[in-house]
Amino acid sequence: MLLKKILPGFFVAIFALSGCASSPPKDSSNICEIFFEKRDWYDAATDMNEKWGVPIHVPMAMMYQESSFQHDALPPRDYILFGLIPWGRVSSAYGYSQAKTITWKDYVRETGNSWSSRTNFDDAMDFMGWFISKSHQINGVSKWDAYAQYLNYHEGWGGYQRKSYNRKPWLKKVAGTVKERSYRYATQLKTCKEDLDRSWLWRLFFG
Repeated sequence: MLLKKILPGFFVAIFALSGCASSPPKDSSNICEIFFEKRDWYDAATDMNEKWGVPIHVPMAMMYQESSFQHDALPPRDYILFGLIPWGRVSSAYGYSQAKTITWKDYVRETGNSWSSRTNFDDAMDFMGWFISKSHQINGVSKWDAYAQYLNYHEGWGGYQRKSYNRKPWLKKVAGTVKERSYRYATQLKTCKEDLDRSWLWRLFFG
């Protein structure tokens, strides 16, 4: 009888925690506030950095631009008949990283991360580390160059080689915004990295 009373509340609590875990950060303008609120995100970002050699502030700035840290973000709808009838989405991009289905499949095939999900922050961060690392290998773009990395991310490696972004002034402007945010995130992260790197045990006893 007691178990019956406890279980419903237990599951409600679990679902509530799950909802909090997938919600965007309260203050996305400050990377320190993001990671203090979501410590597991910092762990994922650190793992990505160690695995791919990609500085944390670059994919974080790109992810903010792509999805505003919404786990289930979707691209705009496409319309037919003079824009009167909605007809699917403009692309297959989805999730935190707004990765397209075909590119995500390439990531899964190359990394073996077959259980990955575009709505999972850890997987999305690892995907972006993989993509940025590939942009460095294929097009020689520095992993620290948020501007050029974002152009690769948006246009693809072939599009970047063809300089398709030169026909899109708006995209170059957005890439500039990503670059500025990455610089801001990098500066902010320097002020809190030491605190973030402290173990959970240290935080338990010393705050």
